Amino acid sequence: MSDRSFLFLVGAARPGGNTEMLARRAAKELPKDVDQRWIRLPEVPLPPFEDRRHGAGSHPEPGENEQLLMDATFAATDIVIVSPVYWYSVSASVKLYLDYWSGWMRLPVEFKPRMRGKSLWGVSVLSETAREAQPLIGTLELCAEYLGMHWGGVLLGNGSRPGDVLSDTEAMTAAQTFFAGADLVTA
Repeated sequence: MSDRSFLFLVGAARPGGNTEMLARRAAKELPKDVDQRWIRLPEVPLPPFEDRRHGAGSHPEPGENEQLLMDATFAATDIVIVSPVYWYSVSASVKLYLDYWSGWMRLPVEFKPRMRGKSLWGVSVLSETAREAQPLIGTLELCAEYLGMHWGGVLLGNGSRPGDVLSDTEAMTAAQTFFAGADLVTA
């Protein structure tokens, strides 16, 4: 059994959309003994994040959905953010999940040390040019850098209408080897 565990956090508003299709294509190439967990963030909603730094109190005890996401995050060796480009960045549910990282740094769970050494990846689909994905890529890459995580990169595809990404042969081909840099031993 592999010691690698991939957590796919799907932030698309539409289940089974282009971004999820591309991520599932890439995940299909992971060795069979690599654990995969898929969570659709809109299905485990978090309340609006309240920043309690600077004298506003401590981060509250995690609720059920927050605890589920925190536990899944800690259990994974590789975290894959699966988000379409929404207004040049990640989806609202992904942004909210990342905001909660700030709160987790203020809980007695050693968040930053536990994230160090994990790998962060991104999968995204956009409707125009790769330039529109630069803020999304920057967000994820800087998060990885801040926490001492390995940056795996972002797999980009093109599509707007449901299923369009399946016609993006360049993205579908890239998906076949996207996780190859994860140094996974095939079964």
